[in-house]
Amino acid sequence: MSQFLTEVENCIPALRRYAHALAYDSMEADELVQDCLERALRKRFLWKPTSSVRAWLFTMLHNINANKVRKVKRQPVVSSLENDIDKTLHPIDSDMGIRDIKTCLRQLPEQQQHILLLVALEGMSYKEVGKILNIPVGTVMSRLSRAREALRTIMTAAQTPRLRRVK
Repeated sequence: MSQFLTEVENCIPALRRYAHALAYDSMEADELVQDCLERALRKRFLWKPTSSVRAWLFTMLHNINANKVRKVKRQPVVSSLENDIDKTLHPIDSDMGIRDIKTCLRQLPEQQQHILLLVALEGMSYKEVGKILNIPVGTVMSRLSRAREALRTIMTAAQTPRLRRVK
């Protein structure tokens, strides 16, 4: 049991990185990680000692996020006009490059985002990603290739200045 808890504890920083990349919001990311850890502790009897704790936790985090996204899509969107105005008047981000990358990443299909984040951000193998997302390794490779190409295209288009014609 203590070995299990130690492995879970060692995975927390990686889970937070992945959750933050999925949620784009630190509070939402912390909530995802907390839900994941709570579920892991509650259902630790389902973990097989022959399998990777890390892959099991990432699978759990991925599924929790997918469930939350589906739930949010079914709910109506309520927005405050003051908050929207504040965001447009104060679009300050400490690192403009990171904000631009996040914006470009959000334009990718969700499946490609997840694979790109797991491989590039977390350094997972294609086999691990396939196990987490429950897809074949070949699918991981093709989606990753498409994601990288699409991201390159999006980022190139974002960096190209647009000129207006003046008559």
